[in-house]
Amino acid sequence: MKIKAAENGPYLIEVSEAKVKRDGKEEALSQKTIALCRCGQSSNKPFCDGTHRKHEFKGGLAEIEVR
Repeated sequence: MKIKAAENGPYLIEVSEAKVKRDGKEEALSQKTIALCRCGQSSNKPFCDGTHRKHEFKGGLAEIEVR
């Protein structure tokens, strides 16, 4: 698994399989890269909805590889 902090953007998590549980419901995610909000402004938390651009969020680039 890799976790990347996109420059001025979300956390990007590369996965082989993922599920999200919200409000007592479970949903399988079909995408292999999950974008999580890093700016705190998303209306679809914990996922990124692109709002960081409107708020001119600034954050550095980083990458973590988990084994």
